[in-house]
Amino acid sequence: MAGEIFPFTSSTTQRSLRLQREWLDWEDQRRRRVVAQQCLSHRCPRSPRAQLTRPRCSCRDPAVHNALFSGDLKQVQALFQDEEAANMIMETVSNQLAWSAEQGFWVMTPKTNQTAPLTITAARGYTDCVRHLIHQGAELDACIGGWAALHKACSQAQVDCVQLLLTSGAKTNVLSEEGTAPLHLCTAPESLQCAKLLLEAGAKVNLAARESEMTPLHVAAARGLEEHVVLYLDHGANVGLRTSQGETALNTACAAAEGPGCGSQHEAVALRLLEAGADARAAGRKRHTPLHNACANGCASLAELLLSYGAQVGVPNGAGHTPMDCALQAIHDIPNWEPEVLFKVLLDYGAQPVRPEMLKLCASFPPALEVLLNAYTCVPACDTWTQAVLPELWQEHEAFYRSALCMVNQPRKLQHLARLAVRVQLGGCCRQAATQLPLPPLLRNYLLLCVEGHIQ
Repeated sequence: MAGEIFPFTSSTTQRSLRLQREWLDWEDQRRRRVVAQQCLSHRCPRSPRAQLTRPRCSCRDPAVHNALFSGDLKQVQALFQDEEAANMIMETVSNQLAWSAEQGFWVMTPKTNQTAPLTITAARGYTDCVRHLIHQGAELDACIGGWAALHKACSQAQVDCVQLLLTSGAKTNVLSEEGTAPLHLCTAPESLQCAKLLLEAGAKVNLAARESEMTPLHVAAARGLEEHVVLYLDHGANVGLRTSQGETALNTACAAAEGPGCGSQHEAVALRLLEAGADARAAGRKRHTPLHNACANGCASLAELLLSYGAQVGVPNGAGHTPMDCALQAIHDIPNWEPEVLFKVLLDYGAQPVRPEMLKLCASFPPALEVLLNAYTCVPACDTWTQAVLPELWQEHEAFYRSALCMVNQPRKLQHLARLAVRVQLGGCCRQAATQLPLPPLLRNYLLLCVEGHIQ
């Protein structure tokens, strides 16, 4: 019930009298309708369709709301004693930010929200209350306020309520107003059992959301839920399906791996998808491939995984940027990472040396700058990047920066030229070959552009 309030008058006494009067009026109207329905039922019983389309009563009574939100079974049993009560619309008021054109700034504006008693109790795991409401005739698949009870139960990983709703006949593929199924809302690690129950009950694993066209596999991949991904793949999930923006599940996983620190779970998901046949070269929105996304997020191990499955290191995106360009452009946006690790991976798989004017982007990262400078046969002019180095950083790494300045347009050592010749010969297989050839560790590290702290 966080973030929700109920409407109150300024006077507590007036409020109590008003609520009591509303409740009595509601009870009186309900009794009249019951009598009228009983009389009508003797003449012409209502069809099931008529029952589903009958008008619903609305309730704002805080006592009723509190009983549902707190899971007070005795109160729920006392308040909801028939089908009409079980299918009332619960109205709450929440304060939301809205732009006021008259005032010229954002203001807190009350907004009325609607839901159903069954949805409230199912979302909070009140199984006994859910069971009582179902016995009183609560409609299982009613999407009051946009969501059915099964949607909310899955979104909150309420396994017992999900099982109860399914055994009571709730539709596994019921769509919300946004066009999502309950399986789309299994977005937390603890919702795995909910997903299993849905699939066992006949949920469609490849069902796409109405507007985004995301499948449950896309959702799980974006969240880094490896066990969910494995479950969906075991039930026939198609790794080649795309969203409305052209994203595959693999692209979604790589785009969501925000930074090296939190990319391990998405890397595990990517491995599962690649093993299931996902295309590491498939471009999505703005012609970003999974490798572009991994590099833009600074995920070196994820990038290496994609490259080992055939990702192309030099392919441009819609803006003409290669994965190396994406890594350089994001170098200042990713906290606490070692960009030189990613640069070495890309160079080892055949990436071309960066354009000299791009060196200024990594000038404040001496190890990364060293790796990129060692990809040239001759250190290019450094006017573009020397101006980007902060004075305090220059003082801290003065030995490195001066060694780079001294080698501008100067012949490099024969040893370095031999290293580059071997790397060119190996092409995109440089990393695999270096680990398989019987080379001494020092020579292997040198071949793979190890960081030495100076330019020779």
